[in-house]
Amino acid sequence: MLTSFLVLFLFGCLTGLTTVFFGFGGGFITVPVVYGFLQVTAGSDTDAMHIAVATSTAVMLVNAMAAALAQLRQGRLRREYVWPLAAFVLIGAVAGSFVATWIGGTLLRVLFAVYLLVTIVDSLLRKGFLSVAQATRPQPLGRAATTFGGVGIGAVAACLGVGGSVMTVPLLRRRGLPMANATAMANPLSVPVAVAGTLVYAFAPAIPAHTGRLGYVDLVACAALLCGSLPTIALVRRVAGRVPDRIHSVAYIALLVLVLIVMVATGI
Repeated sequence: MLTSFLVLFLFGCLTGLTTVFFGFGGGFITVPVVYGFLQVTAGSDTDAMHIAVATSTAVMLVNAMAAALAQLRQGRLRREYVWPLAAFVLIGAVAGSFVATWIGGTLLRVLFAVYLLVTIVDSLLRKGFLSVAQATRPQPLGRAATTFGGVGIGAVAACLGVGGSVMTVPLLRRRGLPMANATAMANPLSVPVAVAGTLVYAFAPAIPAHTGRLGYVDLVACAALLCGSLPTIALVRRVAGRVPDRIHSVAYIALLVLVLIVMVATGI
């Protein structure tokens, strides 16, 4: 038990790093990690993927709020890119969370992998992500991007338990924002996804009672991950804005590729 807690704690530290530097909130780390953890500790658990997604949203809620408050104090957040987009993200997140409780774990894993692959290819092939001209003036979000884009981001992110960073960062990046600002904005935009997802998964009907769980949320895994992530967020937030923009964007894609490789290699 102690070894399992330590492993989750260390991965929690990693989620803290990805939350601050990439706005992930931990989803891309916690979903594969919790899924693998359950396969080892609980055997063939038919609800393993649902539990992993649910636990991810709970961890993401705390991480995203902590990082957003820190970045607000540092002046990295811009209201016009957060609101009203966050409201539409919340609407989509409620719908996406309910959909995720109805579909099978295998399909959920396939969708998670496809989502990663599409994002990687799009970021590499379409202009505007890997580099932004220094003279480029950030452009405001249009009505369609705010409404339809927000609902779509919320639905996909909540369904897969990954926040919204993988869609909001490219969206804001192509509006001309530096990576430091685009990833900072991803954290408050992940909060409505995490709120909706956590509530739906925690109080989903007809879920058998299980010690250490609230609905689908694994409270032990959640606590271990947060013990690692929160102190890490407090430490690394001080250096988040010092990474060169080009390196920051390349590292963002490299991390997505690494997560996809691990998922394919391990069969998650």
